[in-house]
Amino acid sequence: MSFQLSEWISKDNFYRSLRETLDLQSIYRDTRDLYGRNGNPSIDPVVFHPATRFKLMLVGYLENITSDRKLLDQCLMRMDILYFLGYDIDEQLPGHSTISRTRQLYPATVFESLFNKIFSLCVDKGMVSGHTQAMGSAPIKANASMESLELKRPFQSIERHFDAVDAENQNQTSTAVTSTVGLITAPQHHLKRVKHIHDKLRKNPVGASGASHEKAQLFSNKTHYNRHDPDARISVKPGKARKLNYHCSMAVDTGQGVISHIQADFADGRDSQYLPAMTLQVQSRLKANELCMTELLADAGYSNGFNYEFLELRNVTPWIPVFGKYKPEREWVTYNRKEDVFTCTMGKTIPFKGFDLTSDGKLIKNYRASKKDCIPCVLKESCTPKSLFKRIFTTAYEDYYHRAYERQFSRRGKRKKQVRQSR
Repeated sequence: MSFQLSEWISKDNFYRSLRETLDLQSIYRDTRDLYGRNGNPSIDPVVFHPATRFKLMLVGYLENITSDRKLLDQCLMRMDILYFLGYDIDEQLPGHSTISRTRQLYPATVFESLFNKIFSLCVDKGMVSGHTQAMGSAPIKANASMESLELKRPFQSIERHFDAVDAENQNQTSTAVTSTVGLITAPQHHLKRVKHIHDKLRKNPVGASGASHEKAQLFSNKTHYNRHDPDARISVKPGKARKLNYHCSMAVDTGQGVISHIQADFADGRDSQYLPAMTLQVQSRLKANELCMTELLADAGYSNGFNYEFLELRNVTPWIPVFGKYKPEREWVTYNRKEDVFTCTMGKTIPFKGFDLTSDGKLIKNYRASKKDCIPCVLKESCTPKSLFKRIFTTAYEDYYHRAYERQFSRRGKRKKQVRQSR
């Protein structure tokens, strides 16, 4: 009597349901151009076809296994996984190195196509609501060590390179060339800031919790890199050691927790700078499935005025806590939002005078009182002791911040926070 693996997998087994639901035939079309038609194939394409490789990667994700060796060991011990992969119990699985090499050959577009297909299947099954998305991020440890960091070298133009070649061949010492050796590729103001920080750290070293050595504090993305993984960036979270990481951003549909978008970026960027591009990606994917996002949940790391404006102009309500220098109330003055004017404690107005730019190029609003109101005022020494008149600077996105602040402390805002944290 022949052994039938399918008969030993229960009807309610997860991998049986996944095999019956997930149709990966489109992968053959997406990967057709990656395979040659001449020569002798080293592996039987029927046994080791593209869909199987993607199934192996999917199993690795579902089982939380990152090692190809451990993944294959797990597959050999699980009949339900073998059934999902389409292998018999006595059939040999591919080698771990073959899986790794083949995975690196596939372009990102193939994985994106597979992601879109699976997302559409989730929509068809009613697992995606679409209207409310939650966004978050996490550092992903790079396969690189802080111990292997090297100092950045200067960029050398072709002209300078040939000058150096001529000088070397003529046995001459060129001051213009040799003087640049060992310099760091960073603007002068960055170097001064880094040097100032390094001097302070050397005088008063502060070891981060779990840090392997204090010298790690002296490393910077502006001055150092890891040649084994140049894209890795130094980053740190409160209470954690400085490490080489990547930045992983993810958007999740709050209906049943289906991932609607995921991407990797450099770890030296802020969460807030990735929100616009991610929003457009999510909206595009939802639109392709005839869904529309109306609300976005995120933590305070995504808070800034541009993001609030960006979302509201696209008819998306941002449930993002206000973070930073925004002040809903100020001492000595009250703000009339309708008239866009401040009024001091003594009843004098402080009108809007125009827009200015901060040192880092951010747009701010400038409000200024009159000298004749401030100089004779009995509260001047307490209100504005260092200036002849009262000046107030606010963000150019004041109205957007105010609406976000009100949403944050509303009853509905507190519920949205619980939804975001649960997803």
